Amino acid sequence: MPHFGRRLAAVTAALAISVTTGAVSPAVATNPHEGDGRHTDKNPTATGYGGAVSTVDPEASAAAIDVLSHGGNAVDAAVAAAATLGVTEPYSAGIGGGGYFVYYDAKSRKVSTIDGRETAPAGITHDAFIDPKTGKSYNFTPELVTSGVSVGVPGTPATWERALERWGKFSLKKALEPAIEVADRGFVVDKTFNLQTTENKVRFSAFPATSEIYLPGGEAPAVGSVLKNPDLADTYRLLAAKGMDAFYNGPLAKEIANTVQNPPKSKDTTLPVPKGSMTEEDLEHYKALDQDPTHVNYRGYDVYGMAPSSSGGTTVGESLNILDVFDLPGLKKDQPAVLHHYLEASALAFADRAKYVGDPAFVKVPTKALTDPIFGKERACELDPTHAATKPVLPGDVTSYDGACPVKPAAAADEKDTENINTTNMTVSDKWGNVVEYTLTIEQTGGSGMVVPGRGFILNNELTDFSAVYDKADPNRIEPGKRPRSSMSPTILLEDGKPFLALGSPGGSTIITTVLQTIVNRIDLGMSTPDAIAAPRASQRNTANVTAEQAFIDSPSGKVLAARYGHTFMAAGAPGTSASEIGAATAIEFLDDGRTLAAAEPVRRGGGSALVVKPSK
Repeated sequence: MPHFGRRLAAVTAALAISVTTGAVSPAVATNPHEGDGRHTDKNPTATGYGGAVSTVDPEASAAAIDVLSHGGNAVDAAVAAAATLGVTEPYSAGIGGGGYFVYYDAKSRKVSTIDGRETAPAGITHDAFIDPKTGKSYNFTPELVTSGVSVGVPGTPATWERALERWGKFSLKKALEPAIEVADRGFVVDKTFNLQTTENKVRFSAFPATSEIYLPGGEAPAVGSVLKNPDLADTYRLLAAKGMDAFYNGPLAKEIANTVQNPPKSKDTTLPVPKGSMTEEDLEHYKALDQDPTHVNYRGYDVYGMAPSSSGGTTVGESLNILDVFDLPGLKKDQPAVLHHYLEASALAFADRAKYVGDPAFVKVPTKALTDPIFGKERACELDPTHAATKPVLPGDVTSYDGACPVKPAAAADEKDTENINTTNMTVSDKWGNVVEYTLTIEQTGGSGMVVPGRGFILNNELTDFSAVYDKADPNRIEPGKRPRSSMSPTILLEDGKPFLALGSPGGSTIITTVLQTIVNRIDLGMSTPDAIAAPRASQRNTANVTAEQAFIDSPSGKVLAARYGHTFMAAGAPGTSASEIGAATAIEFLDDGRTLAAAEPVRRGGGSALVVKPSK
């Protein structure tokens, strides 16, 4: 057993006390898995010193705290937590996917980022999403989602390696130890994991390698049962011993490419599972990119986010620039008025996202204009404080703006949102004041559904984030080697050069609105960070109806937004399904007294896990 793994049980037993009250909860005292090294208790908030973490999963949070407690920094802890999420939340993240890593360095007071987004294979064609048998586009689900053609070249392994090279204290081998231990001994299946498996049963059944791990006996693993993944443990051991070169070159790369080109489906599946074109050379040539963050100033806070290929930083930033024109803190006693502004600003920014944002290696993205406060001021001219505009609204003209009203809009962009809701996010800080905000994904809940045989991880279906139909005018059109546009929005807010709040979320294109609404809740409505996360959510992405959680629709604010402002709502998903929730945010706030407040979801996805190293000095 790895030496970190032996410490996890003792460390987390102590950490279970490290909640705001400093007392052991009944759930900890009666945990049936106490003493076996498994961590099932979830505390949505924790306040203290010495570093903190918030994730969706108690095993991942425990791994991060274990690293922080033994000399690691926020980057080391983030990699450890991410690798553990590859075990315990494999339908949302893992080494078969990609993501975006945002890092605040306390010594230099500088924010840096890594773009670890997946790329399209060099051999992909503009008609890759067209069924050659019919000449028509593949159905999005199940054909395109469950396929080799949807798999992008994974970027997560390269992201971990690059982050550790630039800022980490630990080796990759050391950072992977907690995840190896969890994969070997197993984790306790909760209701969310059981539900997600059940929702994907048909897709997972199409692949023997997937069924073997996630459908034991042909059914979703029972709530309370223990699920092990020795194949993934062995894959992590390979990477720990030989580095990420063992992922992007050699036998494992060959197996990944073969899985994509010849999907290993079962003989009796009725799913077509189209083949992809990824090669070993595509894997060999992949690079995670060092990148400057986006930056805007909102009510005195410096807000840093992820630049394209993600649309998160530009869209959150533009929305904040629009909102900054209005005195929303002065309206905080009128919550519906503040939320109306939030929804309308989001619609305007989403119009510009569709028109202008793609992979900057292939498209000239006007990032500077989109985050320019003068452009935001001009877009604010289109926001009617008294009534919801008819959607979709038109994009702004980034080639000519002066902040004055009225304005002439640009031509509309034709966009169909194909981003899926599942991803995962984490927030980590350390005793030195460094901060990591990291969002990673395999796209669909369960990705492509394909486990690389004998290797224990699921491949992404990230290429479905490209526009379904090729159009030369579309910045998100499919191209060989290109990164599909993402909505992942890991965000760090500084006050006078020091961290104030770090946050992010999963949720496809609702990631942007989840992060934006949480910022508005915290800064403009004056909510605490835990309350800002827990509040019901609504997402306006320049569509006729606002997608909202049922609790938002039924709330007093939801009713006023409909009656006073003319907003129309559509429930996010059927009750009891994973689609009924919007996002699953994590955050850390840095308090004036020197403590850190880690906050996770209290309910969504079964609740998250927030921990600190020390509850008191």
